[in-house]
Amino acid sequence: MTAGADSNPASGAANDTANGANASRRVQPDEWGGPAQSAPAPAPFTVVVTRPAGQSGALAAQLTARGLRAFEFPLISIEPVRDDAPLRAALSALDRYALVVFVSPNAVDRAFATYAAISSIWPRALPVAVVGPASVAALARHGVAADSHRVISPTGAADEEPARFDSESLYTALEAQFGDDAFAGKRVLIVRGDGGREWLADRLREAGAEVEAVAAYRRVVPEPPIAAWTEVHALLAGAPHAWLVTSSEGVRNLAELAREHLTAGEIAELHHAPLVAPHPRIAETARGMGFDRITVSGAGDERIVETLTGLASSVVQPAQNNPASGSAKSRMTDSNNSSNVAQQSAASAGAPSASSPARPASFAALATPRPERRGASIALLWLVVVLVAGGAGAGGYVLNRKLDRVDQQLVQRQQAADQQAAALRARTDQVVEGTQQLDKQITQLEGKIADAQTSQQALAQQYADLSKSRDDWTLAEVGQMLASASDQLQLTGNTQLALFALQSADTRLAASSNPQALMVRKAIAHDIEKLKAAPSTDLTGLAIKLDTALGEIDALPLSGEALVARTRPQAAAPADIAKTAALNNEPRWKAWLHTFGEGIGQQIASLVQVRRIDNADAMLISPDEGYFVRENVKLRLLSARLSLLSRNQDALKSDLAAADAALARYFDNASKETQSVRGLVKAVRAGSATVALPNLDTSLQAIQQYKSRG
Repeated sequence: MTAGADSNPASGAANDTANGANASRRVQPDEWGGPAQSAPAPAPFTVVVTRPAGQSGALAAQLTARGLRAFEFPLISIEPVRDDAPLRAALSALDRYALVVFVSPNAVDRAFATYAAISSIWPRALPVAVVGPASVAALARHGVAADSHRVISPTGAADEEPARFDSESLYTALEAQFGDDAFAGKRVLIVRGDGGREWLADRLREAGAEVEAVAAYRRVVPEPPIAAWTEVHALLAGAPHAWLVTSSEGVRNLAELAREHLTAGEIAELHHAPLVAPHPRIAETARGMGFDRITVSGAGDERIVETLTGLASSVVQPAQNNPASGSAKSRMTDSNNSSNVAQQSAASAGAPSASSPARPASFAALATPRPERRGASIALLWLVVVLVAGGAGAGGYVLNRKLDRVDQQLVQRQQAADQQAAALRARTDQVVEGTQQLDKQITQLEGKIADAQTSQQALAQQYADLSKSRDDWTLAEVGQMLASASDQLQLTGNTQLALFALQSADTRLAASSNPQALMVRKAIAHDIEKLKAAPSTDLTGLAIKLDTALGEIDALPLSGEALVARTRPQAAAPADIAKTAALNNEPRWKAWLHTFGEGIGQQIASLVQVRRIDNADAMLISPDEGYFVRENVKLRLLSARLSLLSRNQDALKSDLAAADAALARYFDNASKETQSVRGLVKAVRAGSATVALPNLDTSLQAIQQYKSRG
């Protein structure tokens, strides 16, 4: 209608009036009933976060900051293991392992929660390996960071994050840090969940390591509440959303829960819904379960948020109404108006007014409307009516199908609600029966309690008089442990035993809530660091060397006892004169004469010995006196051994010097046996320079001050 008016430039003010009328009709109720509807506000893009409960707070905050709605729908529940004895045993003996591997942040948190009951200090010399940045952050929360401990995790280039965080990347990082054969014969501890991949453990075993895997937690399939399923039904009905799955087990749990709680149509919608996975392995699992719109984001919350933001911007939200019905109505209205205008023009042309002159017949014939145009207008009108009716029928059919589907969903939900209500009624009946039984038992116990209260009061008074406070008992036990450790350290020099005693005392004090125990723990920590920094002295090895020297004293030759090897008379074997003459190409008589002369010379030379002795008194020692010389040297070595074990540095040096002087003065120093014994004595003297050990005075003084605090 507007186009027809605009095409006639002679209409003037009439066109403006028609345009104004059309403009006013855009905001007036139309001919098909009801006012024109405005476009509804677009629905927010929802991200279904399937991480375990309590582990998606930071990610949800980032999604909210980007304008996305986070809906927590956990697919995995993290629970403690039924038996944590293997985990406690492994954490109690960390000195046996060359490397500890945590496979997830849950493994870090659960393991350190158990380790808190054993010790509060993680060994700094023990390397720790984790899979991703979330596990690195979990270690930092427990005080194990790269600045004070050796933490190994997969790393990328110098200025970018690695594309993958998994067992393969971690093994590559371990090879880069330690080398190919670094784990041969070493023990490696892997802390993980109940089950999981064995890839890393197999690779470490192939590298020669002895791998021990312990479970710190277990994963179970949760049961989402009815309100969560109601939200899922609403999302699958057409609301814009995407699913975030962070583990392959979560994908399998989602498929299992969907078979139990969703209809066939909703499962099909779920398989067509956008799904974001941080790792290609998770994407492969989801593809195998039937999901067909999968996006791999990469590890880290930042990458996940960027991927979800881009996915939300690319999804077309059904924010505007469908304009098809309104255009059909306007077209039909315009057609009716056009036919009315045509009829009015035809009537005015066929019936001239009284004031107009008579027109020729030919002009009247031309002015009469043609029957073909009128039939075409009627056919067009019927075509529009048929199209509108067909559209209404199709819309009704679709609406009917949706209503049937909604009815089926309501019936299923009603059945599920009835089942839950029946289960609740059964549980309620059980609770009522249990309550009645408890009432009977309480009635029976009330009499016994009344009789026991008097005895309890008397026992409480006696206990208050006899017992000490918990802090006093802890103090006494810690003081006894430190005193024993100090005595053992001074007597045996066993720094490892003293270190273990200090760590045990620190663990006992950690359970005390008394603020004054903090000063004692600081002193113990100072002594622990001092023991770790103390040089290691092999007292047992030095004592073994002295014992070896003691055992060889009786076999050492004194000066003047051993003969010079070349002066001993020896009878030369008779030579073959014929062979000697043939070899030297000379007559036999000459060869015989030469051989006879050499034999006579050797016999004469053996009759004379020439030796040099610096200490003349060594030659004056009789065999009986030689026995006493050997016994005196043994006594010196035994005294040196006692001085070594008692940490008497001055006496040790004096005894070793006297023993070495006696060996040099009275024994044959050209003998290899004498040289070996003197070498052992010198080795003990050189090793005795590091015999000095630290003490536990700082901890003992702190205990004494703690005792006298009142």
